[in-house]
Amino acid sequence: MVDYICSYLDTIRNRRVFPGVEPGFVHGKVPDNPPIEGEPWDDIFADVENIIMPGVTHWQSPRMHAYYPALTSYPSMLAEMLTNAINCLGFTWASSPACTELEMIVTNWLGKMIGLPNEFLHNKDSNGGGVIQTTASESTLISLLSGRSVTLQRYSNLQPDVPLFEIHSKLVAYCSDQAHSSVEKAALIGLVTLRYVESDAEYSMSGSKLLEAVKEDREKGLIPFWVCTTLGTTGCCSFDDLQGIANVCQQEQLWCHVDAAYAGCSFICPEFRKWLKGVDKIDSIAFNPSKWLMVHFDCTAMWVRNSSALHCAFNVNPLYLTHEFSGLAIDYMHWQIPLSKRFRSLKLWFVMRNYGVKGLQEHIRKGVMLAEKFETLVKSDPRFEVPARRHLGLVVFCLKGNIKTTEALLKRINSRGKIHCVPANLKGKYVIRFCIASPRTTVQDIESDWKEIVDVTNDLLSGNCSARAPEGNNDSFGSSLLLSNTPLSPTIVNGSFAALHQEGKVLDEFSKIISIPRDNFAMRKRVRGILMSGKKFSLDSRLDLFQALYTDKKLRTVKDIKESRKQCDPESLQFSEESTPVTSPKGSPLKKNTCEKCGHSTYGYKIKNSKNK
Repeated sequence: MVDYICSYLDTIRNRRVFPGVEPGFVHGKVPDNPPIEGEPWDDIFADVENIIMPGVTHWQSPRMHAYYPALTSYPSMLAEMLTNAINCLGFTWASSPACTELEMIVTNWLGKMIGLPNEFLHNKDSNGGGVIQTTASESTLISLLSGRSVTLQRYSNLQPDVPLFEIHSKLVAYCSDQAHSSVEKAALIGLVTLRYVESDAEYSMSGSKLLEAVKEDREKGLIPFWVCTTLGTTGCCSFDDLQGIANVCQQEQLWCHVDAAYAGCSFICPEFRKWLKGVDKIDSIAFNPSKWLMVHFDCTAMWVRNSSALHCAFNVNPLYLTHEFSGLAIDYMHWQIPLSKRFRSLKLWFVMRNYGVKGLQEHIRKGVMLAEKFETLVKSDPRFEVPARRHLGLVVFCLKGNIKTTEALLKRINSRGKIHCVPANLKGKYVIRFCIASPRTTVQDIESDWKEIVDVTNDLLSGNCSARAPEGNNDSFGSSLLLSNTPLSPTIVNGSFAALHQEGKVLDEFSKIISIPRDNFAMRKRVRGILMSGKKFSLDSRLDLFQALYTDKKLRTVKDIKESRKQCDPESLQFSEESTPVTSPKGSPLKKNTCEKCGHSTYGYKIKNSKNK
């Protein structure tokens, strides 16, 4: 297996980046039931290449540009082998002292590398410190729940007669409209209202806009309590104004969390720390070494100014988890949502020692240089534009003019499999994300990748390949998103707090979608597939089925009108002045007409001619 892994990484350049398979391809190759008797290792190993690899998206490929990096390295893999062999669960200091203490040390190392203030490090003069979480999403949730606990406690002390659920029902969290979806998910789990603050032309949230939103909510009797500041957004790697936001949070007593999942890795280079101004006033920060620092997933470093806030939210202490050093040493189970903890610090320790600070800085700077190279190539072609300023290793670009053409270009690029990119929506503008995501990527790769994009563009614009947008495309970027992006309303139900969707807005948005007839080949094909699948319908599927029935009914109504006009004598029609719910294809209300001879009812317009008929 070790030889196979080495060979895989050495020859990954020769593999198709994006697999050319369809959903369900594994099911036809793997039995429905597990084997009764054990199988030979050689047979299992052979199926890795025969079954698994054809369906793998190769994230370590030098031509992988879709997402932010998810890197690995040999030191990280070796550490993981040892971690799996030890397989300790470091929930308390006593459960594995080395696991706990090494985590304290490496988070201190990493915190110093990015220039964090002393209050965020483990030392005798600090109440804060670092912890390794699974993901930045989990760190956001932990931060929000900690901020919620602190705020509930503060307001409960000020208003002891007010029930906690009433205070809870008024809590409001804030983030940019460019923030990661995990912020919304954290608010859903925390049962608090999330308010999106409009970003500026640079896709950045400012302190002034935040303050404006906070004041509006205070006037409504709500309780602002938590803000997520994004440094390096997913869409275009934009940066919120941390200094301005931190000042507002300090002024308004709000918990300020920094989500720097990708960009935080770059802060080990002094020239990129300009975005960290104001970090001395925040409450928590998290980023992923597993993205850009050669440490494989999962590994998110999180620091807090005051660890007692985490204890307030997550402290449970049954007798079987106590030990003789309880209270003298850190028990990380109080710093996280799960009880158990993997020995993640070992791989971070191996990588930091093997590469050194200088080696990791060179790696970051190389990625930024390659992104600058690609940006120059894009700007050299007048058919393209770069609608958002490039930061670090991400470039977003699109064809000038019709959005559908850019969408068709991306579909064609990915279908060829030579490189892989994904789209983003920047305030309604459809763009392609091109991120430097592999340490194996070279200048020659960038030039080759750009040639691939240009070749596909030439074919597309010359008509040599179809410019049709992907089938099933929905202008709202997926009907299910309507529900997930609908604001929550804090509501008291039977004396308990719940966060409920504003059903009026949901129904209004759904009705807009389903009331528009969609009769095309792609829609009919999708509906047939849904009906034949035999699976439980998703929200999107149910909407499409309803819309298909609605469209079919509209088409039948129009057809009936045409047939009835042929059958009935116009001279025998008696027009009613009463409006009906039936409309024309253009939406105009039709009148009900009754034939005197046959009694047949039809619907149509009353048109006056020369005979006043």
